[in-house]
Amino acid sequence: MTDSHHTRRALLRYGAYGAGAAALAGTAASWDRLTGADVPGRDDGSLVVATLGPAYGPKAVRTLTEGFAREHPDIKLRINAVQAVDWSDFFAKILTQIAAGTAPDLVYVATEGVQLFTRRLGVPLDRWVRRDAAELREYFADVHPSLVESMMYEGSLYQLPVEFNAADIYLNREVLARAGADFPAADWNRDDFTALLRRMKRSSGSRFTPYFWTNRLWGGVVPWLFANGTNLLAESKAPGGAWLWDAFYPASQRRGRGGGFRWTTPQATHARAEETYDYLASLIQEGLCTRPEGGNGQNLVGVFSTGRVGVTPAGGFWAGGLQLAGMPPTGYDVQYFPRWRTQRHQFGAAGYALLRTSRRQDEAWEFIKYAARRDTLTRLFTTNQTTPARRSMLTADRYRGSGPAHWRVFYDTLDEFPDTGPIPAPPQVAEVEQVLLKHTGTALASPRSVRPALRRMQDDLERAMEREI
Repeated sequence: MTDSHHTRRALLRYGAYGAGAAALAGTAASWDRLTGADVPGRDDGSLVVATLGPAYGPKAVRTLTEGFAREHPDIKLRINAVQAVDWSDFFAKILTQIAAGTAPDLVYVATEGVQLFTRRLGVPLDRWVRRDAAELREYFADVHPSLVESMMYEGSLYQLPVEFNAADIYLNREVLARAGADFPAADWNRDDFTALLRRMKRSSGSRFTPYFWTNRLWGGVVPWLFANGTNLLAESKAPGGAWLWDAFYPASQRRGRGGGFRWTTPQATHARAEETYDYLASLIQEGLCTRPEGGNGQNLVGVFSTGRVGVTPAGGFWAGGLQLAGMPPTGYDVQYFPRWRTQRHQFGAAGYALLRTSRRQDEAWEFIKYAARRDTLTRLFTTNQTTPARRSMLTADRYRGSGPAHWRVFYDTLDEFPDTGPIPAPPQVAEVEQVLLKHTGTALASPRSVRPALRRMQDDLERAMEREI
């Protein structure tokens, strides 16, 4: 879901997304007219699925279409791999299609867009899930409830998660050896992390960066906010959801579950938020990490694999990326994000969202179920380009060629830390992320700039959250 060249979990930022949303708002009163059937020659009777092009190349498209055709020869399927550089560009193009009357039936949506699509465009899957409960029981038994809950909104389920990535810590073993440092324990803390960065710096040259991180919603400052027991926006859970939890999960797994996440009041000026930024500022001042604007991840695989970076936050997707870069599995490993006040982790997930404009909703539901099947995902995810949502797919055989040795961390991040949750992504996520990126860069640009930058961030977040989408 994120890689160094095509950032699938990258920035929902700035004008492109806003322009698409504005076009959508202008047609919000006419959902029933926004279909390909309204444009002569555009509707060939196919069920149309829109995916992010870089993530779904020709081989993946063939895997889905050919397999689905064998199961449902009566349903004509067309997968449009939309060429976009990131989720922002992708969503903007989808919204433009909707406004133009050429909407797809299904859209592949990550956490960044879940609540946007459910709020304005999505169809809840509840009635189909209830109807096909016996068929779906195996799916839910294989998928962690936290992933399912992240796809719920105000008590209803809108997507079946098929993949996810949590922000764990990758470590270069060559750099560890050069520093004379052991691989960290699972319960390591922030002080252990800082001490490790200092050892790495002392044992390396001037062009070496102990800790590399990028300024974005996923994997940027948010993992540190989570570890410090806070969040960018106040977090709670909507009521409801018992219809799903009681039907598919045992009591031990449904305890504390609700009807989906709510992110509301901005809390950038909270003492713990300021403390988090102060810590990152101290790492920069010591030369232990990059400034947030110092890199966008495009060359991270190269500098990490050649020993010029010691540690970086990434998900299971990076195992595939490092393998493609030629890095042997013994050259790196992965560990949980370090503990601060908590060891809560953040993740992002993805699945297929059904649009209200679709005239083929029953057929779309059949595709959603097919795309979430274990055999489908096994054929689709062959290079560890992501972490499958299905627990049973994470096996020693899967990671034998690409590593890392501690591959169990990818799914155990959910199991070992029950409070691990999705990145904060309200319906206003585009503006929220824009504000976060802007003021994080300012806050960490120079000493003593944290507090004033966070005050400005708070003001801008409050205005963003007040806007109706």
